[in-house]
Amino acid sequence: MNKCLVALMAATFVSGSAFADTTTPSPAAKDLSKAVDKVNYVESDVSGIKLSGYVDAGYIYNFISAAPGLSGNTPNTIGTRFGQDGKSGGDFNLNTVKLTVSKDLTDKNEWQAGFRADVMLGEDAGGGLGGNGSGPNTNNGSDSFLLEQGYVTFRAPVGNGIDFKVGKFVTWLGYEVIERPSNLNITYGNLFQNMIPLYHTGVSAEYKINENFNTGLAIVNGYNSDSNTGFDSNNDGYGMEAKIGYTNKGGNFSVQNAVYYSWDSAGQVIPSIDANKSSNGNVVINDIVANWTPKFANGKLLLGANGDFGYAQLATNDAGYGSFITGKGSNEETWFGLALYAKYQFTDLFSLAARADYMHDNYGQKLFGSWPATNSDPNGTLDNTDIWSLTLTAGFNLAENLTLRAEYRVDFGDDIQGSYDSSGYYYGNGQNTAQTVAVEAVYTF
Repeated sequence: MNKCLVALMAATFVSGSAFADTTTPSPAAKDLSKAVDKVNYVESDVSGIKLSGYVDAGYIYNFISAAPGLSGNTPNTIGTRFGQDGKSGGDFNLNTVKLTVSKDLTDKNEWQAGFRADVMLGEDAGGGLGGNGSGPNTNNGSDSFLLEQGYVTFRAPVGNGIDFKVGKFVTWLGYEVIERPSNLNITYGNLFQNMIPLYHTGVSAEYKINENFNTGLAIVNGYNSDSNTGFDSNNDGYGMEAKIGYTNKGGNFSVQNAVYYSWDSAGQVIPSIDANKSSNGNVVINDIVANWTPKFANGKLLLGANGDFGYAQLATNDAGYGSFITGKGSNEETWFGLALYAKYQFTDLFSLAARADYMHDNYGQKLFGSWPATNSDPNGTLDNTDIWSLTLTAGFNLAENLTLRAEYRVDFGDDIQGSYDSSGYYYGNGQNTAQTVAVEAVYTF
């Protein structure tokens, strides 16, 4: 492994700057006092450490109408999109520079340990990936930073082997993932962006029952959270995630059902819930994912599906919304959605991928981050919010490790275009269609 690259990664992880004076000690030295030595490299005698990643850059143009003109509103956007994907007009993007350093577990069923750390730099890191629209660096600039994952993993040789992770790791829910190049489309789908958590901090255990079935259980701090979700010091609002998956003998069909449950944490799942409340509610999200590669297509066709259902119990005396919810006879927020995927590899050079998704929110608070309001209805009474989306993406594998993609997308829904005022309320501008074109260049290593 290239020592210069290892040195850069080590300095970045430990000090936050590649030009810092201190790094972690050499694993071979096993002397913690060396941690303060002024060195700028790391030597390791641990075999199997790998460095990988990708660079993703492109351009997105949204055909969005002018802002509604309300005083104090932010620039116009698409209510159900992350960061730069929903900006009006055109925007060149350094989406992500991702670096991963890891030591993976082998196939042997024996005591062993490893680790993984994923760092993302770029607009995606600050465009909502840190937590449903309000990332760790909200300027959405190319210098935004996100520690996507960082965990220690080890295997206990019990039965077929139990694999543990301790630290920060991505969710088991969802068809799509944070890494755009790994998805079938450039832009993120509405289910990924609005209906599921993206990461957790805690401990997980995965077990392969046999060649067909696998399962997992995790105890975590909560929904896109590095700390527990308790609404006050007297309550610990931890979460749980569980999954069970099946893969057929031929390996061309798989399905997984995953469930997320947390208590005292509705304020994390519904970001607009006011902090001035006497209690917080429970959250349940169920997610089903399926993949099928039909044998009659000789491996060229991939079909996928994703379904989600979510429920959040809200505080009835929530200062911002409790009376409004109670007046409608409910203090519950529910949402559900369905996405269908397809990709056909026509040649080694060219592929075409399509996505169709639909999502529903009974009050719109989950999808828009606040009560969807309009100029004529500032209190927001747009119940039963429905959003449809169609996406078509062409891919070109022009060289080894280099992919170019081009995409057209259209979303439909009541007041899907709008803006947020200074208090975070979303105001629709009466436009029910949002069109997007995007191009992307990706190099992986």
